[in-house]
Amino acid sequence: MRYFRLVLVSVLLLTCTVMVQAQYRNPKYVAYVKQYCDLAVEQMKEYKIPASITLSQGLLESGAGLSSLAKESNNHFGIKCGMRWNGSTVLHDDDARNECFRAYNHPGASYEDHSKFLTSGARYAFLFRLDITDYKGWAKGLKQAGYATDPSYANRLITIIEDYELYKYDKEGLSNKKYTHDKKEKTSFVPHKTYIANGLVYIIARRGDSFESIADEFDTYSKKLIKDNDLHKDYTLAEGDIVYLHTKNKHSSTRTVHVVREDDSMHSISQLYGIRLKNLYKLNVKSGEYVPQVGDLIWLR
Repeated sequence: MRYFRLVLVSVLLLTCTVMVQAQYRNPKYVAYVKQYCDLAVEQMKEYKIPASITLSQGLLESGAGLSSLAKESNNHFGIKCGMRWNGSTVLHDDDARNECFRAYNHPGASYEDHSKFLTSGARYAFLFRLDITDYKGWAKGLKQAGYATDPSYANRLITIIEDYELYKYDKEGLSNKKYTHDKKEKTSFVPHKTYIANGLVYIIARRGDSFESIADEFDTYSKKLIKDNDLHKDYTLAEGDIVYLHTKNKHSSTRTVHVVREDDSMHSISQLYGIRLKNLYKLNVKSGEYVPQVGDLIWLR
């Protein structure tokens, strides 16, 4: 009898927990998922992006479809114009005032463009080597690749996916027999692999690379790449050069000091740790004429 009571109490507690969890679900989020889940699954089957990721990004970026950008321009993913965009645009305040965002005729076009945005952007290429059901890896990867500036972006996506059980739509996406995840699929264009240093995304230049070709691949400007990497317009990229896709930081967030090695220069050190060259000189109280010698200590913060 005592055992029966313990089992009954356990069942009641579990039932209450489930009811409380359901009670705290935002009805606007629930309505959004119901409206767009099929579209997210369809995109997963076509583009191999987890439906859970698409839905969670749509929920977060559009405020469950209620943001002005979503309601007025059908932009559910906060995608900005970029150099390659030739469609309709709208000005919207984000990190700065009056930034240019893409505008669509209907939400479905936004979902389709979101998929194309991720599949054509070389900075996101590493995500497609993850398991299609690894929503945590995808969420963290999107943050690492610079999709959003919010430091808690990955955790927010993961929380939404788990609170609203969006991972179940990934299983629906896998149910289609036409779906294949062929890692050996050949393409004429091989995107650059992206890396992270000092919280910044960078690539390693290959033979034949130019600032123009890299800018075109990552939808940015060659002049910006040159400036962000402390180089000049006449510089010719060499195989193995580190090229940052964002402005470098003022100091290192992980290392304190670097011991100069043979062939090191202040510029190569600044590239190695993702620190702006002028700030590296300032941190070490050195002028632009300073040439580091083997064994010198270069302060990184």
